[in-house]
Amino acid sequence: MKIAFALCMLVSLFSGVTSAQEGPRQVALWENGAPGFEDRRDEPELAKDWWVKNIHNPSITVYLPPADKATGAAVVIAPGGGFRELVFNPEGHDAAVFLNSIGVAAFALKYRLFEEESSSYTSEHAKQDAYRAMRLVRSRAAEWGVDPNRIGFMGFSAGGILAAFIAYPSGAGDPAAADPVDRLNGKPDFQILIYPGPYGIPDVLPDDAPPAFLLAAIDDPCCSRATIEILQKYHAAGIAAEAHIFAQGNHAFNMGNRSHLKTISTWPQRLADWMADSGLLKPAPPAGTSGD
Repeated sequence: MKIAFALCMLVSLFSGVTSAQEGPRQVALWENGAPGFEDRRDEPELAKDWWVKNIHNPSITVYLPPADKATGAAVVIAPGGGFRELVFNPEGHDAAVFLNSIGVAAFALKYRLFEEESSSYTSEHAKQDAYRAMRLVRSRAAEWGVDPNRIGFMGFSAGGILAAFIAYPSGAGDPAAADPVDRLNGKPDFQILIYPGPYGIPDVLPDDAPPAFLLAAIDDPCCSRATIEILQKYHAAGIAAEAHIFAQGNHAFNMGNRSHLKTISTWPQRLADWMADSGLLKPAPPAGTSGD
């Protein structure tokens, strides 16, 4: 009996280790491939070092925080790369790992690239992928331990343009869609814009524009002006936004891991502070309680 008990305990221990060490997994946005491009779903991606390209079966890579740390908040992450490639490791994986560390579920998006050489896609396809990612996470919120009303969208550089594509329209789903996922709203509840690209922002923000966290370096020749302009529009609309404009850093400093600048290397903590102050990291109270 003692030997049998010991064996059972050993099996349980190794099972727990396997479960705890289970890593992120990739989930296709559409089971049968992107609409109209189903025949390309099996074409392999190209990846080297920090980038990924040749994306024909768009997906999210799911990173879930430990259950005892999860807050219920979630973020879909769109890496940058000029729509020619995705800076997936520094701006997808690394961002997801940080978000997990503060209890946020993260979903790194691989979207179709319309500026890649010989691409047959347009910006509408990238937009379609972003909306589908938001809707897919909402559709599986219970499975992934996510509050469907606290799902944000994080965009780096070109990913910030992608954020604009879905943050300011209504995002309403199609109630008559055959796929129930497409019936859900695809608008983010909040957005995180890290040196966002300068396109896609309307002249006047709608009243329901999601609260925003903005961050860039003033010496960024691409995107510092765009970041400041977005902040000004949020101010004019009276919608909550927080901005950090650093004196140095240039463009594409990712999550700050490689920078010698204190402001850049520690910038993710500014995001964590904003999310905490915005109530995004406070787990929702159980149903039927007041939350006091």
